[in-house]
Amino acid sequence: MMMFRSLALAFAMLAVTSATASAQTRDDLFAAPVLRANVVVSGDLVRIGDVIDHAGDAAQIAIYRAPDLGTTGVLPVDRVLTALRAHQVIGVDTRNLTEISITRLARTIQNKDIETAITGALERKNGLGDAANLTLTFDRDVQEMRLDASHTGAVQAIAARFDSRSNRFDVTLEIASSGAAAPTRLRFTGTAVETVEAAILVRGVERNDVIKSSDVVVERRPKAEVGNDLAPRDRAVGMQARKQLRVGQALKTADLAKPDLVQKDQAVLLIYQAVGLHLTIRGKAMENGTEGDVVNVMNLQSKRTVTGVVTGRGQVSITAAAARQPELSDATSSIGSSLAATQVAIANAASPVSPKTE
Repeated sequence: MMMFRSLALAFAMLAVTSATASAQTRDDLFAAPVLRANVVVSGDLVRIGDVIDHAGDAAQIAIYRAPDLGTTGVLPVDRVLTALRAHQVIGVDTRNLTEISITRLARTIQNKDIETAITGALERKNGLGDAANLTLTFDRDVQEMRLDASHTGAVQAIAARFDSRSNRFDVTLEIASSGAAAPTRLRFTGTAVETVEAAILVRGVERNDVIKSSDVVVERRPKAEVGNDLAPRDRAVGMQARKQLRVGQALKTADLAKPDLVQKDQAVLLIYQAVGLHLTIRGKAMENGTEGDVVNVMNLQSKRTVTGVVTGRGQVSITAAAARQPELSDATSSIGSSLAATQVAIANAASPVSPKTE
């Protein structure tokens, strides 16, 4: 008896479920088709099921060719209804629309995506350097391109050749599809050149001129053109040109030197130093010199030439350890041999004599 009741209950539940499913099928079957205002497709055809809801068995019937990749087209509703009636789809609820828009999805490949893939394939190939330093010139203009939305794969090189003698490259890229479509292959040819940042002169510079900040800009130049001995901009500014340099020239380390702090025939301050002694005398430089250079200076009081080290702009120093005894004697005799003058100098109370401009 219990088994009979259980079976009866199961059959009753099955009947209710079947009735519900049947009702839903009937609702779907007899529901009025409703027009969509905005249609989005990924393929090259527009089907009935794309433009209306509740299309039923007619959903897969193609009625239009899709717009171009990545574009949107507009269709008047009366034309859409005519196309639907041709396939016995009637009674469409237009929702008072006068037109519908149809957009075709696409994948956009930017120029930079192509360049990045190619430079990556050529990186360190046959003597080339890092990808970031490669500059490409294509045989034909590379335009932004659109592919079917199913092409979801990475832009990757499947073949790459480079001739270091001519700088020519030949690279084939492939973009895989997630659907049944075959991968898209793109071939590019051109030249690849490795470039480096260089400090470029914007004005001509004469020999011994000091490079100013406004004289230099930074540009990328072919490495083969400028070589390896480049002077960075921050190191070039403030340096002195060893020779005449032209506009547009890349600055090299060999072209530059520390600026002269002392120039030939310039009035300088000649300084004699020893323990407890600091003497300053006017002198005239006999040659150019930068910081640390050893130069000859004429003592204007004794008219004798002494040797010292350039220690600052317009200053040459002689220390007691480095000075020869005659030089030190010249210094003391030039400011007088009186005891009072020596005492003042030893006490460091004497005011330094400023060099005068001749």
